[in-house]
Amino acid sequence: MPTDLDDLLTALYVQADDFLPGRDPSRPGRRPRISDAEVICLAVAQILLDCAKERRFLRFVRRRLGHLFPYVPGQSGYNKRVRDLAPRIVALLSHLARLSPSWCDDLRLIDATPVPCGQSRQTVERSEFAGHAAYGYCAAHSRHFWGFKLCLLAAPDGMPIAFELAPADRPEREIVAGLLEEVDLTGYTVIGDKGLSGTAIEELVAGLGGLFLRPDRRDEAPRFGDLGGVRQRIEAIFDQPKDQLSLERHGARTPGGLRARVAQRLLALGACVWHNWRRWEAGELDGPLRSLIAYDH
Repeated sequence: MPTDLDDLLTALYVQADDFLPGRDPSRPGRRPRISDAEVICLAVAQILLDCAKERRFLRFVRRRLGHLFPYVPGQSGYNKRVRDLAPRIVALLSHLARLSPSWCDDLRLIDATPVPCGQSRQTVERSEFAGHAAYGYCAAHSRHFWGFKLCLLAAPDGMPIAFELAPADRPEREIVAGLLEEVDLTGYTVIGDKGLSGTAIEELVAGLGGLFLRPDRRDEAPRFGDLGGVRQRIEAIFDQPKDQLSLERHGARTPGGLRARVAQRLLALGACVWHNWRRWEAGELDGPLRSLIAYDH
């Protein structure tokens, strides 16, 4: 039986159990039969094994990972625990990012991608996303969609550093500016796309102690070049959550559930990058560090 996924989940559990706060002893009720760290590891396994349906995943996990999880909750309890743990999932992702060597890399990559939440007019009118989601346009794929935009700041190896979910009708520059203001950019170079042209973002990043670069537009004098290789890396990083980690097939029905499922996917990506660094340092892996193949079965 392949052990790569087992090794990843074991290492992640050790980090999560040490990092997450323990249960308050004064909290009423019985002690849960499965810890927060174990639930988060299950959530990562669900994404890597590409089991969109939670009920099906929980049946499968008893056979595939039963030796790691003596108790597996039911679908309702699992879903509620993952939603409630969304802030801790985000905090754990930030912790893994700081443990990875790429945290010291002076380059950051930023971009936004659609997160659709419905296809029909009935969904738009009746969904719990009504009042939160909005119609937007994705120029990269020439399509309109209803939902949110995910703005992601990542290290060159694909490690997520920070992210923001915003309604799809919010201007991308506004979302990027809000995200960058929340992180320390002192000494960093941030690379974005042509859609972030203008002095506002450049001045914002400069004011935060960094440098912003983007590909040149056709209607302006040469400045930075086309940055083709870096742009391909950005597209490749975004392709993994969208394709391999099923970002656009998230299945969320509420804003809280969506944030949890986005964080769940980014943690799965971050955990793989972090664990691949550990394997590389041990001489077990030559690269690439962003590969998920060893953990998807």
